[in-house]
Amino acid sequence: MYVIWNFIQQNWLEWLFGIVTFILGCLYRDVKKRLKDEQQKSTATAEGVKSLLRESIVQNYNKYQDRECCPIYAKESVKKVYESYHNLGGNDVATKLYKKLLDMPEEPKEREE
Repeated sequence: MYVIWNFIQQNWLEWLFGIVTFILGCLYRDVKKRLKDEQQKSTATAEGVKSLLRESIVQNYNKYQDRECCPIYAKESVKKVYESYHNLGGNDVATKLYKKLLDMPEEPKEREE
């Protein structure tokens, strides 16, 4: 019994560091896994939002293309949607449609009867 007690007294610091290192390693691994999971969820959410914003731009384009004009309030709304879309990394067909929307007249053309 004296030998065990003597061994513990001489090596308690090494054991303490070993246990603390093990616990910190487990905590680090857990935090790293949670961070990776949250990053994947965040990426999926951003892609989903980007898709919805793109759909909104396309829908507005189709709506106002049929009317052959785009009122100023609609242009302002589409500008905000496009800005968010662009900040999320979107930059494809929706950009072309956005530019076409901004180039549309704000008032309908006078129809000749």
